[in-house]
Amino acid sequence: MNIKVKKTLHSLTGKLILSIGALMVAGSAIFWYFLINYQEKELIRNSTKYGHSFIDFMKKSTRYGMLTFQQPLIQQTVEAIGSAEGVISVRIFNPEGKIAYSSKKEEVGTVTKRIIPHTETGDQKNALKWSIDKDKEGYRRLNIVGTIYNEPACYTAYCHIHSKGQKALGHIESVISLSLLDKAITQQEIAITAYVIGFICLLSVILCIILWNFVSVPLSKLTHGMERVAAGELDYTVNIDTKDEIGELAKSFNAMTVDLSKAKEKIIEWGSTLEKKVQEKTEAIRKAQAQLVHSEKLASLGRMAAGVAHEINSPLTGIVTFAHLLQKKFDAGTQEREDIDVIIDQANRCSNIIKGLLGFARASAADKTAVNINDILNSLLNIVRNKADFFNVKIVPDYEEQLHYVKADTSQLQQVFLNMIMNAADAMDGKGTITINTKNITENGRDFIEIEFRDTVSGITDKNLEKIFEPFFTTKPVGKGTGLGLAVSHGIIQEHGGNIFVNTKPGKGTSFFIKLPANKEVL
Repeated sequence: MNIKVKKTLHSLTGKLILSIGALMVAGSAIFWYFLINYQEKELIRNSTKYGHSFIDFMKKSTRYGMLTFQQPLIQQTVEAIGSAEGVISVRIFNPEGKIAYSSKKEEVGTVTKRIIPHTETGDQKNALKWSIDKDKEGYRRLNIVGTIYNEPACYTAYCHIHSKGQKALGHIESVISLSLLDKAITQQEIAITAYVIGFICLLSVILCIILWNFVSVPLSKLTHGMERVAAGELDYTVNIDTKDEIGELAKSFNAMTVDLSKAKEKIIEWGSTLEKKVQEKTEAIRKAQAQLVHSEKLASLGRMAAGVAHEINSPLTGIVTFAHLLQKKFDAGTQEREDIDVIIDQANRCSNIIKGLLGFARASAADKTAVNINDILNSLLNIVRNKADFFNVKIVPDYEEQLHYVKADTSQLQQVFLNMIMNAADAMDGKGTITINTKNITENGRDFIEIEFRDTVSGITDKNLEKIFEPFFTTKPVGKGTGLGLAVSHGIIQEHGGNIFVNTKPGKGTSFFIKLPANKEVL
């Protein structure tokens, strides 16, 4: 509970309540002070006014007795007036300060120091001296002294011996209790204090309700919204529909969360895109590294193949020559003739391999011109369709009509395309469909021609897929291939600034793709 109270006091609402409450208390205290002070002054003024009236009354009551010099009458009058409620004592002093008459008989004839000297300045009729002190019970007393002035009626009367030049004949002093006034002031102070306290309490309750509904509750919603946003809920909004500063703050908060949510979506999108691009770049680097290794291997292998071919070609030529000479010495059908035929066939096979090695090692410079891929493919298909190997193979051309030209060596491209078609036919054992597709594509702002050779075989295994462009790698039976076709094709396409890659799906077939830079300058 104490923690909750401390938290409330330290909040903005608590600070506002305390600040406004302090101002209210201070203002009420000032108002209470001045009001009480004013009322007290007003009561004292009324009391002194009453004292003036009382002194005048005493003068009028004792005037006859003073004129006729009837001392018992004056004493009786003074005692009667002194017995009135609220009157403590009434005294009449002679000019020497001796008590001539008093509501307390025992004081008559005595001299007291309590007489307030009269000053003869000012209006004589209104010349009064007054003071306030306290009795034993702590209640205040009003001491009023008025002067009895000499008048014609006094110095002309037969009973008086006052001379005309004597101005003051004596003084009248009355002591009036202000206990009723003090009690009234105390009651007023209590009433005013109770009113002020009640007003402050009522105003504080109203203030608390207003601040709670219009400040504390909206701020609590904003605080809760901040916590939800900090927890990761960036699309959280607060429902505050007011026209004040807090309402504007809520609108700004909701706008901020909308922006944060959009920013989060963009960051996620960028992260995904970045991850994809990193993967693409990583794959490109891997392929580039593999391509570099492959190129280095091909270059080393080419140099070795050229050396081996030169070393084998000379003795192989001699073997073939002498085998043909021996062949003429034996009749057809003899065992010797058949053996020599085998020697010649195998020697010719070796010669073909050597020719392939030389072709691989010494790639001739390409004679590049602007050519149309569709035209090259059509002329090549007219040749292969008439071969016995393609009697049961269906070839389906699917060309883009407005195909861009490429700058290439026609004979070298024919060699590559023929190798693609022959490999597909061999893979299908002379039965199936080969689809040839050409189209214009654009990658990274560059234009290319893409040629696809798609067959209907079961596909290439992952193990073999990694080696298909390596020299001398083949899955064909011995004597069916040298394993140089794809390696040579790969080199030719690279020489033309393109690339070759394969896409295979087990059970659905294999596609070889060739991409060559387009030459859009030729229309």
